Amino acid sequence: MRIAGTNIPDNKRLEIALTYIYGIGRTSAARILDKAGVPPEKHSKDLKGEEINRLREELEKNYKVEGELRREIILHIKRLRDIGSYRGMRHSRGLPARGQRTKTNSRTRRGNVRKTMGSGKRKLDKK
Repeated sequence: MRIAGTNIPDNKRLEIALTYIYGIGRTSAARILDKAGVPPEKHSKDLKGEEINRLREELEKNYKVEGELRREIILHIKRLRDIGSYRGMRHSRGLPARGQRTKTNSRTRRGNVRKTMGSGKRKLDKK
């Protein structure tokens, strides 16, 4: 089954399967299923055409998901950069933007950059 440009797994409960869509978490999935009148225990392979349509309608009307949401987030970050805010500068430099420490523990954001002499990953010479 395909909703909002994402393949929904057949063998999972709908409440979990909907979280494969970018922008939908467990709470949102439960709320969508409740409004569409589809039981959350049902698997996506057991859905009828009418139920799929109700789910699609609910998603399109009330939620920003996938490409639209990604675009919106990118525009928010671009706005922060343009106005020169602290968060915008952190985004442009590729550093953590939410107050985390950077002396250690920012490997994900900075890459595996090691600043002191003997602490880097050693490249073994071929013999």
